Amino acid sequence: MSMKQIISGALSLALLCGISLFGGMSVASADAISDGKKVAFDRKKGNCLACHMIAGGSLPGNIGPPLIAMKARFPNKADLRAQIWDPTVKNPNSIMPPFGKHAVLTEEEVDLVTEFIHSL
Repeated sequence: MSMKQIISGALSLALLCGISLFGGMSVASADAISDGKKVAFDRKKGNCLACHMIAGGSLPGNIGPPLIAMKARFPNKADLRAQIWDPTVKNPNSIMPPFGKHAVLTEEEVDLVTEFIHSL
């Protein structure tokens, strides 16, 4: 197998998985955003509405900031994912649960929630 075939195969696999090898995650699909919203609004999973105001959600909390203009707040989607995964890295006193570190959400669920929140 030539180097060209290996690189071509790797790029194809990355695109199929929704990953860009040149700058983080690729643009989210509508399905990923919709699935992420379901996880974020699920009271037994993300439960983001317990603390945050989010467009389309009912009975939001006000402990955390409203989740608006997220692309402006987190231009690098990987930084947003890291915040969801474990907010105590940037702020050891954060009251936001470390959803990934404590296995509240799976890797895939964190990715989906990241896609949804980044779309706001």
